[in-house]
Amino acid sequence: MRSLNARLTLSAALVLAVFVAASAFALERAFRDSARSSRHERLLGQVYLLMAAADVDAQGKLTLSSGPIDPRFDLPGSGLYGAVADAAGHVVWRSRSALSVNPPHASQFPAGSQSFEEVDAGPGYFLQGFGVSWTTAGGSFPFTFSVAEDLKEYHDQLNLYRRSLWTWLGAMAVLLLAVQWLTLRWGLAPLRRVADELTRVEQGGKDQLAGTYPAEIQRLTDNLNTLLVHERARQKRYRDALADLAHSLRTPLALVRGALTGTRSERELAQTLEEQVERMDRIVAYHLQRAAASGRSGMVTPLPLRPAVERVLNALAKVYADKRLQVDIAIDERLRFRGDDGDLTEMLGNVLDNAFKWAHSSVRVSARLADSALVLSIEDDGSGIAESDAQRVLQRGVRADESTPGHGIGLAVTRDIVEAYDGRVMIERSALGGAAITLILPGIG
Repeated sequence: MRSLNARLTLSAALVLAVFVAASAFALERAFRDSARSSRHERLLGQVYLLMAAADVDAQGKLTLSSGPIDPRFDLPGSGLYGAVADAAGHVVWRSRSALSVNPPHASQFPAGSQSFEEVDAGPGYFLQGFGVSWTTAGGSFPFTFSVAEDLKEYHDQLNLYRRSLWTWLGAMAVLLLAVQWLTLRWGLAPLRRVADELTRVEQGGKDQLAGTYPAEIQRLTDNLNTLLVHERARQKRYRDALADLAHSLRTPLALVRGALTGTRSERELAQTLEEQVERMDRIVAYHLQRAAASGRSGMVTPLPLRPAVERVLNALAKVYADKRLQVDIAIDERLRFRGDDGDLTEMLGNVLDNAFKWAHSSVRVSARLADSALVLSIEDDGSGIAESDAQRVLQRGVRADESTPGHGIGLAVTRDIVEAYDGRVMIERSALGGAAITLILPGIG
């Protein structure tokens, strides 16, 4: 079952069905016990009326007047039957209502004792018995008064109550299910709106989710919008990188084609091919790294900054072990980078490699928060970068010193990654005497 509304409705229906069944069982049980207790009291009252109407002479002969007793005792087949038995268990009096039937009567009971039971004989009866001892001038005579009532009225009453109970409980259950269904429809309406909005986004009708949603869903829609923006920016970077790559390769390919069709010597041809292949290698590497930048996203795990810096520094310390540089790290353990781990490693690797390459004796790495932005500075005590060259070295393929090995794309890639996070790169003069490259990454510290 894929519908959330159907799942919740079915769950509510099952819970409600169990609750209604349990309630009906409990209420019916309580009503049955109450009805049985009521009949016990009523039949005991009938016994008392028979005892009040009875009279015993000195010889122990019992007679009953019809005055105070229930008229149904005189109506044949009325369903209420009375009887009196002597000490030997012989019935000495039976009501006229028992003429055409043979209802049960109580056995001999000691004086003052009684019993109430349900007898299965015939149509079924409630039987109330009570033992008495009648004292006259001729002595004491024990008798057992009993009143029986058939179960038809009791069963009719139970059936009527059962039908009424299930009718009302069923109606209430249907009403509650309808209310539950309407409540779920109303409660899940924002989710349906989100699904409709996503369908429109998928079909190209909208750029992102719009509208106001409940607080529990607003965070979801905000994250979805962030993901959509991030994915759209990633696709744009891929398209731009491919377009730029195709454009950038056009010139070296034309030079290679011209060299192959020209009349140059093999040495000149080899030199030209080597230069253009190296150039194309730099171009491809630059555009691939540029396209791989993840950029800002609200759906990433914040990364501890200091361990990432130390990891890159340890790797560079092995590469530049012969320079024996002193490295100073001023980064709080609590600082976090909210972005892609690969982007962070790429930026740190490019800028720190540049610092290690140009430093004479020391490198300093520091980071701080400024206006909710992460400000990361890498300084060295090298020759520095002239102010006029600050922007030029951030371009692809440009090196401050052409005699230094490298492709000249590291700082350019770093700039593209920082810009993917809506940040900027600053190149200034360091207090150490060399260059100070600062990465400002807004809103992700």
